[in-house]
Amino acid sequence: MSQTLEGRHEPIKQFSVFMENKLGRLHDLVRVLAENRVHIMAMTTLDTTDSSILRVIVDDHERAGSILRKSDFFYNETTVLVVEMNSAVDIHKALCALLEAEINIHYTYAFITRPHGRCALAISLEDADVAAHALEHSGFHILNRDDISR
Repeated sequence: MSQTLEGRHEPIKQFSVFMENKLGRLHDLVRVLAENRVHIMAMTTLDTTDSSILRVIVDDHERAGSILRKSDFFYNETTVLVVEMNSAVDIHKALCALLEAEINIHYTYAFITRPHGRCALAISLEDADVAAHALEHSGFHILNRDDISR
């Protein structure tokens, strides 16, 4: 029987930061993290006319949360599954494993920094434990917070 994600190690958390869609706001967020030595490991932005949602994974989750609060950035936190891949061609294999396990994927985005020198994909999905088991059964390594911390 597989362990839950919580039982393996600390899962990877993402921040979904809600921002006005205005000039310089993304720069402000990236600057304040950089000034406090918090490194962005992965990010993606969803924008509308008036607002944006920045999804971001950082190397120091606790420090980033404190910085975002102090800097008046509104956010929520969610757990995402991060799968390590040998190369980009493994995306198909990973998606096949999730399809076979009948796991619905909400969204994905790639890492900017390559943990262990390999590709990594953040995945938001409906059942992370079943997904992790299916991916591990197909030979993939699921990353945890220790894997991306500096």
